[in-house]
Amino acid sequence: MNTKAEQSKGTSGADIGKLVLAVLVLAAGIVGYTYLGNIGAASPLRLITILAAVIVALAIAAFTAPGRRARHFLAESQFEMRKVVWPTRDETIKTTGIIILVVIILSLLLGLIDLILKSVVLDWLLKLGS
Repeated sequence: MNTKAEQSKGTSGADIGKLVLAVLVLAAGIVGYTYLGNIGAASPLRLITILAAVIVALAIAAFTAPGRRARHFLAESQFEMRKVVWPTRDETIKTTGIIILVVIILSLLLGLIDLILKSVVLDWLLKLGS
């Protein structure tokens, strides 16, 4: 039996308020970025403004139920990535060579089919009609 308590799927009012606040902070950062561009402010200041807004908005959103689920998903994804067996350099080179060879062979076959169909249509079928 599962001893873990089931989490509710709904979003509480506090979470909705936090998400609205995060969107407002992000919108304020975008407005600040645009405003600083219109008055001719230095580019690093504009970049800092938008980066700070994005970081603050993400920090606020991280403390909501959807934010916790996203953090849990990312942690699980990192755990699963550790299980992946990556190919060696030699395997990668051999596989790439095979793929290139197959692409060349298929392109030659398609070119041959195109040439045959062109000659059939242009030389035989169109000459029969005249």
